[in-house]
Amino acid sequence: MSRKFDYDVLIIGGGPTGVTLASLLARRDVRVMVAEKEAEIFPLPRAAHIDHEGMRILQEAGAVEAVMATSRRADRYEFRNARGNLLLCFDGAEKIGPGGWPVANMIHQPSVEAALRSALAEQQNAELRSQWEMLSFEDDGEGVTANFLTPDGERVVRARYLVGADGARSPVRKACNIAFEDLGFEEPWLVVDVMVDDPSRLPGANLQICDPARPTTCVLMGEGRHRWEFMILPGEKPEELSEDSSIARLLAPWKVKGAVRIERKAVYTFRARIAQEWRKGRIMLAGDAAHQTPPFAGQGLCSGLRDASNLAWKLAAVIHAEADDALLDTYQPERAPNLRATIDMAIMMGRMVCTTSRIGAAIRDLKFRLARMLGKLPDGPPAYPPISAGAVRAGSPAAGSYFPQLIANDGTRLDDVLGSDAWLINRHDCDQGRLSPFASDLLSWFDYHSAEAVLVRPDRHVFATGSADQLKLEWKTISAKELMERQ
Repeated sequence: MSRKFDYDVLIIGGGPTGVTLASLLARRDVRVMVAEKEAEIFPLPRAAHIDHEGMRILQEAGAVEAVMATSRRADRYEFRNARGNLLLCFDGAEKIGPGGWPVANMIHQPSVEAALRSALAEQQNAELRSQWEMLSFEDDGEGVTANFLTPDGERVVRARYLVGADGARSPVRKACNIAFEDLGFEEPWLVVDVMVDDPSRLPGANLQICDPARPTTCVLMGEGRHRWEFMILPGEKPEELSEDSSIARLLAPWKVKGAVRIERKAVYTFRARIAQEWRKGRIMLAGDAAHQTPPFAGQGLCSGLRDASNLAWKLAAVIHAEADDALLDTYQPERAPNLRATIDMAIMMGRMVCTTSRIGAAIRDLKFRLARMLGKLPDGPPAYPPISAGAVRAGSPAAGSYFPQLIANDGTRLDDVLGSDAWLINRHDCDQGRLSPFASDLLSWFDYHSAEAVLVRPDRHVFATGSADQLKLEWKTISAKELMERQ
């Protein structure tokens, strides 16, 4: 007989993806432990951006207010050529997106992680163990037994499921012998993060400088910080480019001497890769362990948060015997197409920026000039595809689409009113009870989709539209949990 379970879910990796997943699980009455090999949060910034969907996930995790308090917004994302001419511009990033929060939020990752850990500490069902390094694990078909090296010696933990949220070098992924699919983008860049003493001397927009002589990124970060990224050119030695004297030369054209202080410098290789398997028995991967995207679309951290949101409600349903274990098989088919679209967009932006051929850059600039004259430039990034396979009723109007978080006139958000479970909303009940402050927007949604009722999954994607009674019956094939119509 197998040893009893210490936890329902064991998460390896205490970064934003792992801690968010733990918080979402604990709030669903799942016993969860996070094992993190480091003693403290990494103190220097890495990710710089969270979008409106990511903020909505942090809202459910209980961390959004603290994160918003230190985030900043840039209303423009500009791509400019070597002469400073505008090639492409995405604006409106300060507006409220479908997730109910600003479209683009520039963040300080250590502050985000601290907020997430504070929120997790409030959950009775969750534990975070620092300085716990995983040595090995075994999936025996009934559960997973993991061995750790801790400050108090070796420890053994047994859980129903294990999630590897342990970064791009993921020991969990390697132990499972899961290979990456290489999507054909690999470029070395020097990242320079600075503390800002005089913000008036820094750009107020996020910038991509598409200069073949030195492709450069310049973006806002959390309060009091800014970032430059410089592409490392063929023949250059990263260690030499990282010297303070070299960085001073790179920053000289920006005229920020005396306005900023270097906080961190690091060399990264921007890659585009997706793990071939995201689930192997009772082992799952999430975040950078499952996929890596170039930073040009600002979707690396956001993608990990979406993984956590998709996986949390499914793990909880299986653990509480409300759904069959096969529900977990929908995780990768639902998330991977979204990831590929995200990575494709990042690669498109990256190749636009990373052109080092003067002839290639001239051709690119001409194409954008013509597109601008013809009015065919996009005014924003392309929309991500809806979920088309998995725990949705394919073919139903709006199935798999993202259901918006509506905001009432008094600032109340729909998620806070209806809670974290699945929602069954009938159009005839929109002007009653708790839904009445959102009635106008809800009715507009129903009219647009010609729908009588909608079932919204816990990760806020639409399962299907149709009659309320039929939706209840169909949802029982996914989850045995009783559904209540939301009023």
